[in-house]
Amino acid sequence: MSSTTLDTTKVLIVDDSAIVRKILCKELGKNPSIEVVGTAPDPYIARDKIVHLNPDVLILDVEMPRMDGVTFLKKLMKHHPMPIIIFSSLTPEGSKTAIEALASGAVDVLAKPGPSYSVGDACSRLCSTILAVPKGSFYQPPSAPAAPAQPVQASHMLETTNKILTIGASTGGVQALTCVLSALPADCPGTVVVQHMPAQFTRSFAERLNQECTVQVREARDGDHIIPGRVLIAPGGYHMVLQRSGANYYVSIKDGPAVCHQKPSVEVLFNSAAKYAGTNAVAAILTGMGNDGAKGMLSMRQAGCHTIAQDEATSIVFGMPKEAIKLEAAETVLPLDKIAAALIRFAQS
Repeated sequence: MSSTTLDTTKVLIVDDSAIVRKILCKELGKNPSIEVVGTAPDPYIARDKIVHLNPDVLILDVEMPRMDGVTFLKKLMKHHPMPIIIFSSLTPEGSKTAIEALASGAVDVLAKPGPSYSVGDACSRLCSTILAVPKGSFYQPPSAPAAPAQPVQASHMLETTNKILTIGASTGGVQALTCVLSALPADCPGTVVVQHMPAQFTRSFAERLNQECTVQVREARDGDHIIPGRVLIAPGGYHMVLQRSGANYYVSIKDGPAVCHQKPSVEVLFNSAAKYAGTNAVAAILTGMGNDGAKGMLSMRQAGCHTIAQDEATSIVFGMPKEAIKLEAAETVLPLDKIAAALIRFAQS
C-alpha cells in the first residue's frame, strides 16, 4: 500500500480469505488511480477501519464469519452510506445473497476468479467499477418505489398490446430496475431488460424481482414470447435479441463476442428493437458505466421510438445515460421515480 494522494480513490477490502485480500491488494495496487488503504477479514474489523481510514469505496465479500456481508451492508447503509461493490463467488447460494446485497444498496456485483473469470479479467472489471463510482455524494434510490403518476387501466392497455418496453442498465441498475419495474401495472406492455450482470446471477435477480413486482419477471429463454404483463431479463453471458413473427414478438438468446465490452449488451437489444419493433417500442436507459446502449438508443429514436434517459441526480453512475444524451438519443431525461409512468404514457401515445 502506497501513500494516498488527492487524485486516488481510496479502497477498503473486506474478505475472510487472506489469499483474496492479497491478490486484490496486488492487482488493484497496479492502478495509479486506486489506493488500497486497508483490508479486513470480517465486518467487525472493517467497521473500525472505515472510521479511521475513511475509504471512498468498499469491496465486500458476502459469505464471512461472525457477520455476513448483507447484514453488514444494511447496517452501513443505515448509519454510514457509501459505495459498496460485492465481490462474490458464482455459487447458487452466493448469487442469491449477492442479489439481496444489491437490493439493499450495493452498487454492483462482480464475480470472483473462477472457471469463467480469470484473475486479470475479474480485477480489470473491479478497477473499472471502482473508478466509475463518483467520490463524495452517494445517491441511494428510494427503498419503496413510487407508483405510476397515471395508473393504467386494463381496458386501455388492451389497445396497445403490440407495444414493447426495452430497458438497459448497469452499475446501480438493480435498485433502479426494482424501482421502475415495481411501479409498472400488471397489464403493462411486454418488457425486455438487459442488466449487466455475471452469468448465474441473473436468474436470482429475476426471481427476486418476480416476488416484488406486480408483473411477471423471469430470466429470458430462447424463443420466449413478449406479452403484456411479462418482463424478460437477459441471461448473464448471452445477448438477447428482439425478433418478430407476424404480429408477435419474441426473443432469441445468442452467444457471440461482447459488444461495448458487455454480454449481454444493451446495444444489441436496442438495435434489434429499432429493426423489428420500430415505433411500437419505447426505450429507457438507466444508471451504469460506459456507453453501452447509446448508439442503439439513437437507432431507436431515428426509427420513431420514444426514448428516455435517467437523469444525473438519481443515477449512481451517470455513464450510459450521459452518453445517450450526448448523442441526442434520449428524447426525454427524467429522474428515476418518473420513468415508469413515462414508459406507460409513451406506450399509449
